[in-house]
Amino acid sequence: MKTVSVREARQGLSKLDELLGREDEVIITRHGKPIARLMKIRPRKPIPSHRKLRESMPKMREGSEILIREDRDAR
Repeated sequence: MKTVSVREARQGLSKLDELLGREDEVIITRHGKPIARLMKIRPRKPIPSHRKLRESMPKMREGSEILIREDRDAR
């Protein structure tokens, strides 16, 4: 973690991406007190496919619309 003052951040704005490349996190301070934290954007995790799960489940003999209708009629 690197600490940078507001003045240094303004003067070296073009270099902040290089600094983030070396450091995971950069803290920006004003008068020695932290006011902001810059972090790398992490790529989102891909949404898992549920294909294998669906393929492993047994096929229904009757459609769900029939089962729902029977359940409603029984009430």
